[in-house]
Amino acid sequence: MRSFGREAHQLRPTKIEAGVSRNAEGSCLIQCGHTRVLCTATVEDNIPPFLRNTGKGWVTAEYGMLPRATGSRNPREAARGKQSGRTQEIQRLIGRALRACINLEKLGERQIIIDCDVIEADGGTRCASITGGYVALHLALQKLVDDGRLNHIPLLHSIAAVSCGIVDGKTLLDLDYVEDSAAQVDANFILTNSLRIVEIQASGEEHTFDEESFNAMMHHAKTGIEELTALQMAAIRSV
Repeated sequence: MRSFGREAHQLRPTKIEAGVSRNAEGSCLIQCGHTRVLCTATVEDNIPPFLRNTGKGWVTAEYGMLPRATGSRNPREAARGKQSGRTQEIQRLIGRALRACINLEKLGERQIIIDCDVIEADGGTRCASITGGYVALHLALQKLVDDGRLNHIPLLHSIAAVSCGIVDGKTLLDLDYVEDSAAQVDANFILTNSLRIVEIQASGEEHTFDEESFNAMMHHAKTGIEELTALQMAAIRSV
């Protein structure tokens, strides 16, 4: 029995609440089952040195987990004085994925920072961060248009992310922590609203997998992305 009584091809109950921060230019709280991530977007009128005088903007991300996001307390990484390799890898993935959906030249010489803070973790935090991060980014760009700082929203498409895996020989969509820990194959799919591929991370956990297994995961992922895209659009329209 899967959590929430789901079938293999079903997402966990997912909710995206937009506009949850009064101070951020764009924000949302995304909940996927018991995983909850606060995503906020900040617009700054400066860019990294390597982009100065190019006319191009930048989108980047920061990711972190609150100490009691998990079953036992994890000390804040700031208190340890350095980020873990996992944190760095995830925030690079989020930034890379979001840059794939925007025309940076049309953004102009400004930077948008997406902060993804995990309030509660039960698997799929990087996917939730990307899905929620897109909503926060879209709302921040809309604010720039509303304020007359941009003529139009320079997005090429929407993006969302979902996990898939093979657990006990079964292909499952949107793994929770228990399933992810037991998976023989674990994959994250980042796709556009037209189901074009932005990035796929897939690995066998001491196992290998064949093309048929990959195609089965891809099929589930496309179903999940279509549902997540609809939730994103509904959240954006609600603000």
